[in-house]
Amino acid sequence: MFKTELCDLLDIKYPIIQGGMAWVATGELAAAVSEAGGLGIIGAGNAPADIVREEIKKVKSQTKNPFGVNAMLLSPHIDEVIEVILEEEVPVVTTGAGNPAKYLDKLQDMGAKVIPVVPSVALAKRMARYGVDAVIAEGNEAGGHIGQLSTMPLIPQVADEVNIPVIAAGGVADGRGVASALALGAKGVQIGTRFVCASECIAHDNYKKAIVKAKDRDAIVTARSTGHPVRNLKNKLTRKIKKMEEEGAPKEEIEELGIGRLRQAVIDGDTKEGTVMAGQVAGMINEIKPAADMIEEIMRETKEILEDNCQLVK
Repeated sequence: MFKTELCDLLDIKYPIIQGGMAWVATGELAAAVSEAGGLGIIGAGNAPADIVREEIKKVKSQTKNPFGVNAMLLSPHIDEVIEVILEEEVPVVTTGAGNPAKYLDKLQDMGAKVIPVVPSVALAKRMARYGVDAVIAEGNEAGGHIGQLSTMPLIPQVADEVNIPVIAAGGVADGRGVASALALGAKGVQIGTRFVCASECIAHDNYKKAIVKAKDRDAIVTARSTGHPVRNLKNKLTRKIKKMEEEGAPKEEIEELGIGRLRQAVIDGDTKEGTVMAGQVAGMINEIKPAADMIEEIMRETKEILEDNCQLVK
């Protein structure tokens, strides 16, 4: 349909990257997205290196197309995970929760494209100085851990300040989001929440149904008092956290309450007491279907929007 600089950089058909969501972004989902022309991402999270290797091999067995691994730099296993990425010659590495500079030379020497997730202009500029290949600028509409800026003002400011491709994340679920991101200066998008509802995603049906049922104001932010705010769907757990924050509970108690809650929701299907991480686009998602159908629909919508706008200008 059309290509951007990001497509050429990553050797992909469409400028769509799947978010590297812990527990959710396994080999099954990553392979489906890559096979459909996007860039599938394995979310390493805090998983041990041998588990990450298994997921990488799973993707390689299901697609010959490029894929990536999201390396969570605060993981206790990060050094071993990076070694696995190097040994398995993973073509793309996205990073979060830290500075990838320590691993940058090794990864790029191996041939990997390194793309950090950044929440601000300052961090984007810092990463560009290190020589990364692109940045994912993520607005606070996204699910999971978030920054302070929203996507609409963040993307153009980052695009104005760095000379590498910018990928927009946070608040993108359809062709309107992609077209908007391109207009703001991005060369592609990262989509997370919608891909949770891909039929290939291993997330529990209860988790997917919670997203499908979500309304526009259901994706709320909790744990601001800890300094590490998280966007998730409101439920019994979020109400408990809100009450603790209102009562001035120590941040250590709030953080301890959240331990293991994401797995509880994603794997066990407990969407009442577990953490149902999802972005504000949850209210736009109304069905579960294959990743390939999602991507084709998104790209078709994007093309139609861009063509309509061009005709309007004429």
